[in-house]
Amino acid sequence: MGVLPGIAVGVFAWFVVRCIIGGFYVIQQNERAVKTSFGRAKRLGSSTTLDDPVSESLSPDERERYRFPQVRVIPPGGPYFKWPWERVHKVSVAITTVNMAWDPEDPHANQGGAVLEAVTKDQLNTGLTGQIRYRVSERNLYAYLFGVKTPIAHVMGYFVSVLRERIANFEAPKTEAAPATEGAAPASTDMVGGGISAVIGVSINDLRKNLRDLNDHMDRECQSSAARYGIELDASLITGIDPPADVESALAAINTAHNQVSSDISLAHAAADQKIVQSRRAVEIETLKAQAEVEPLRQLAEQLAYLKQSGPGVLQAYLRNIRLALFSEAKSLIMEEKK
Repeated sequence: MGVLPGIAVGVFAWFVVRCIIGGFYVIQQNERAVKTSFGRAKRLGSSTTLDDPVSESLSPDERERYRFPQVRVIPPGGPYFKWPWERVHKVSVAITTVNMAWDPEDPHANQGGAVLEAVTKDQLNTGLTGQIRYRVSERNLYAYLFGVKTPIAHVMGYFVSVLRERIANFEAPKTEAAPATEGAAPASTDMVGGGISAVIGVSINDLRKNLRDLNDHMDRECQSSAARYGIELDASLITGIDPPADVESALAAINTAHNQVSSDISLAHAAADQKIVQSRRAVEIETLKAQAEVEPLRQLAEQLAYLKQSGPGVLQAYLRNIRLALFSEAKSLIMEEKK
């Protein structure tokens, strides 16, 4: 009889410690949690992620494929309580930064997670370096916790596939020719900007010059990662694009030639524009001189017409006065003798 009460007291003490005291938990400030009861997450009625703006970036065929229930998210704080048949799944929502070449399933891949390889449109095997910032989406914790086994591996694979597809098909945006100055000949689009790049045909130059556009494209394409896998890509930053070592010297020579040709073309256009402007100014000056010589004659014609209208003898008197003024200034005078 003395053993049974002792066992009962022990069982009761174990129950108090394991189920009562051990049932309290706390959620840290950078954490969120989802509680499951017998393996089923606590849900918000029949609401799904399709009812949330997180799914706006999904295409129509993806919306049915990535339909996840909305679960009750436990905010930071506590202490909270759970029963033994309940389980609390905590996740960190802090922003994490990783190398874009990092492979969660194989740490030795991509040169130990240092350089990601990709092939350009002209068959150059380039090495990409950069970082990715991501965080767990609080609005789709179901996909992160229960949708796939390793969400970050799916996100990294999706990011790498999109990036390699973009590198393989990247074409630099065509630059519009600058407007020509007044009177200057327009620049030839076949020899300036896009024309030279088309002749060279090395897409790695275009990639290096358009890193910002490439990063913006990756951010847009990866907006659906939160709806797919419950991980939101905060930003992607591609910092370096390096060709193979045997191509680097040839690429440097091409860049030097490209810069020299661009400089010569710019100087030629500047000289041509300057000559055209000078020619226009010379024409304007000569036109003004001609107008200055013609204007007094026009004024004189108007005066003579006005005098003629004043009377029949007025014009003769005017001519006589003009002759007298000329005679007074002349030093010698030759007159024709009438026979």
